[in-house]
Amino acid sequence: MAENHDYEREINRLFELQKKNVVRLRTSSIDERIAKLKKLKEYIWENKEKIQEAVYNDLRKPPEEVLLTEIYPVVSEIRHVIKNLKKWTKPKKVRTPISLFGAKSYYRFEAKGVVLIISPWNYPFELSIGPLITAIAAGNAVVLKPSELSPHTSGYIKKLVADIFDESEVAVVEGDAVVAQKLLEMGFNHIFFTGSTKVAKAVLKKASETLSSVTLELGGKSPVIIDGKFDIEEAAKKITWGKYLNAGQTCIAPDYVFVKKELLGDFVSHLKHYIKKYYYSDGSGRCSNYCGIINERHFNRLKNVFEVTVKEGAKVCEGGLFVENECYISPTVLTDVGRDSYIMEEEIFGPILPVLTYEKIDDVIEYINSKPAPLVLYVFSRDRKFYRHVINNVISGDCLINDVIAHFANPRLPFGGHNASGIGKSHGYYGFREFSHLRSIMIQPKRTMLQLLYPPYGEFVKKLIEWSTKYF
Repeated sequence: MAENHDYEREINRLFELQKKNVVRLRTSSIDERIAKLKKLKEYIWENKEKIQEAVYNDLRKPPEEVLLTEIYPVVSEIRHVIKNLKKWTKPKKVRTPISLFGAKSYYRFEAKGVVLIISPWNYPFELSIGPLITAIAAGNAVVLKPSELSPHTSGYIKKLVADIFDESEVAVVEGDAVVAQKLLEMGFNHIFFTGSTKVAKAVLKKASETLSSVTLELGGKSPVIIDGKFDIEEAAKKITWGKYLNAGQTCIAPDYVFVKKELLGDFVSHLKHYIKKYYYSDGSGRCSNYCGIINERHFNRLKNVFEVTVKEGAKVCEGGLFVENECYISPTVLTDVGRDSYIMEEEIFGPILPVLTYEKIDDVIEYINSKPAPLVLYVFSRDRKFYRHVINNVISGDCLINDVIAHFANPRLPFGGHNASGIGKSHGYYGFREFSHLRSIMIQPKRTMLQLLYPPYGEFVKKLIEWSTKYF
């Protein structure tokens, strides 16, 4: 697409086409928007096998995992939005102060206009269609740019969109970073980006040039803290699933674990047990029901992180198998990892789990707060005093108690990071708000109390202003 600058002409054409359609979409009825979402839901369900095939071809993700992590969240969110959209879009009346007696005040949500969604490769279907749902619900025209690193899924999304929507409403633009750069120069009314913090900074810089509002769904090193009184096997069981889901290529995956020093051995034993139960059940010695690493570059990055950390003194308790020609990394557990080791510097984004120990919880809190705010904080504890202490003293985007990842599946919860791990929120009502302009409206009668305060400022007006300021 990038040859001979054809992509520039195509982007300009789509952008101008959608700009001309903004007023029609903004004033479209709620029933029209709901009809589009219903059509999208039906199309996804009727073609779920094709979606599973496309994602498998990009990531070797098991079809059951595609259904659970790519299709289910999307279908669930569509149902939630359809059920609640009329309530969300209803104008909300607010009280008017006595000083403005006679006026009527309210606000309503309106579409922002033409919006851009840039989605990543790790959950290539869900993280493309998820924000599209609330963008449509808010009445926007949408240009969606899926990741070039997951070409099979991106290609299928392009077909899906073309089959359901007119390109003046929703259009897909495929391409690499050059294409993304051109899109960011167009002056979209809103940009929704999911990806790395490094790229997000470039997106934010470009958005500042056109004063486009942004939502940034990023990542970070999401920590797990296990209370010494908690059932260590239950924690290991849940953490194993959440960490190695999608081979660790999940923005909300547990990045590292803090466990009480005296429970380290038991915790690692349970981790190893559940890794074997979940991923080595066929007895072949190689993981089944398990995703691949997206490409050679990410494979080599993870291999380097692993090797440097081991050289620093980390102990390999499980896994450590790297097969380059298959981009395969087995589920890996490391202990004896220093808090200042290489693997603790940046988000791992792969199937390597460092397990650290602690004695005092306040030392853990101090360590986590010394780093950029994580996307999620995970705490395993039945002790309300313990987990409230952690929640109240650790900054994070979201927090989940006694499980991992599960909060993402609740469309009624706002989802998003804090500063380095994200700006803005998504899902359900909060995604709808993100793609909406909140417009205040006041209607004044012919005669108002405010007119009594107009110049000239004689003694009466002066006292009236003082009286209003003091009491109203």
